[in-house]
Amino acid sequence: MQLIKSDINIDFLGKQKIGFVFSAILIIASIIGLIVHKGPNYGIDFSGGALIQVKFAQNIPIAQVRDSLAGLDLNDLSVQDFGEADDHEFLIRTGSTETVGKGLAQAVSAAILAGTGVTPEIRRVEMVGPQVGDELKKQALLAIFYSLLFITIYISGRFELKWILSGVTAGALMTAVYFLSVFNVSMPVLITGALVVSLFLFWRLRLKFAMGALIALIHDVFITVGIFSILNLDFSLPIIAALLTIIGYSLNDTIIVFDRIRENIKGESSKTALPGLFNKSINQTLSRTILTSVTTLIVLLALFFLGGDIIHNFAFAMIIGVLIGTYSSIFVASPVVLAAAARKG
Repeated sequence: MQLIKSDINIDFLGKQKIGFVFSAILIIASIIGLIVHKGPNYGIDFSGGALIQVKFAQNIPIAQVRDSLAGLDLNDLSVQDFGEADDHEFLIRTGSTETVGKGLAQAVSAAILAGTGVTPEIRRVEMVGPQVGDELKKQALLAIFYSLLFITIYISGRFELKWILSGVTAGALMTAVYFLSVFNVSMPVLITGALVVSLFLFWRLRLKFAMGALIALIHDVFITVGIFSILNLDFSLPIIAALLTIIGYSLNDTIIVFDRIRENIKGESSKTALPGLFNKSINQTLSRTILTSVTTLIVLLALFFLGGDIIHNFAFAMIIGVLIGTYSSIFVASPVVLAAAARKG
């Protein structure tokens, strides 16, 4: 199936400045969102605490539910609507886990009954200790970092036949990150530093395809996290799963373009002809790229609107990732590879 004619000739690289400006706007907005909200809005998976989902058979004002719980002396207590208005459901969050052994859910139910005169149905209870939350946060960051480095090994090996060079580089970085993490170095700072060093090494070692893929993937993940922060949506373990899935999807899209670029530049020695060859490659894969993205988005939109509130944020993260990942394959990864291939020295 071909949505776009094979002889189409859109000057994508001629519009790369527009693409860079658009990416810069998204990145700056993401940074502002993270600064304003002091990082992502971590769910209890990472911050620790308890979450209780309650349902009423009739309409109960949220203020009345909140007032009913005031006497329990729970830390960082918040109550928010959950689902549709007709569902009469609420999510109760607290940073307190000390009363878990005494029956936190039962205490919440009794307090609401005393304050509203209605017994709520306890539909879900989740509890995570603060130490477990910190450990999950570290492991999630490491999972993203290691996945990015393993991807660069694959890209360098497949497109540049530099398996050993890229493997040694990635291995050294992973070892350094592991040992530094033992000394309680801040994990976000450590991962950021390791990624910056990775990009510098890939540039110096002329691993142009690996560098293009890594920059595009960092671009996709950072913007997705930034949008979640701007909208103040919960950042939980399912979102980490979504980010790892986005990395895989974006990489697949990027590889399709890279593969055609590699085929078209075989035997080409003139650097002045590279922009035209890159444009040709992107246009040749455009139909497949759009078809893959559209079919994936159809499924994700169905999950987003029909899948229920439990996977709502997961589906939303995936939708953002597919859109940004498709865009970055054309306007981020390819221009980076072109710049690396055309550089002198």
